[in-house]
Amino acid sequence: MKNWIKAHRKLLWLALAAVVLFAALGTLTYFNHPAANAGAKHITVAVVDGARNSTLFTIPTDALYLRPALEQQNLIAGEQTDFGLFVKTVNGITADDTKQQWWCFTKGGQSVMTGVDTTPIADGDAFEITLTTGY
Repeated sequence: MKNWIKAHRKLLWLALAAVVLFAALGTLTYFNHPAANAGAKHITVAVVDGARNSTLFTIPTDALYLRPALEQQNLIAGEQTDFGLFVKTVNGITADDTKQQWWCFTKGGQSVMTGVDTTPIADGDAFEITLTTGY
C-alpha cells in the first residue's frame, strides 16, 4: 500500500486540489448569488421567435425569481432537472433539438448567467427570450 501511495502521490495531490477548488467555487457561488427583491413589481419580457417576430409581455408579479413570474403567465414549459427548469417551450413555441434550437435568455441585451429558477427580478426589469439556432 505504501508503494502505491508513493507511486501515485502527484495524482492524489491533484485530486485533493480539485476537491478543494470545487468546494471553494461552490461556496463563492452560494454567497455571491444575486439577491431577489420582495414585493409587487412589473417586468417586461420580449419573446423573439425563429422568424425574428417579437411579442412583448408586461407581467405584474410578486415573485422573487423569473420562473414563477413566467409560469403565472403560462409563458414557459420545460423539463425539471437537477439544476432547475430546462426551458423547452416559450409562448407555445417549442425549440427543436434536431435543428439545434434553444431559448436564449437575456436582460438588457446581456446573457443571463443563471437559470430561470435563480434569476432574481426587480421592478422595471426587461428580459428577452430568443429562439436561437446552433450550439
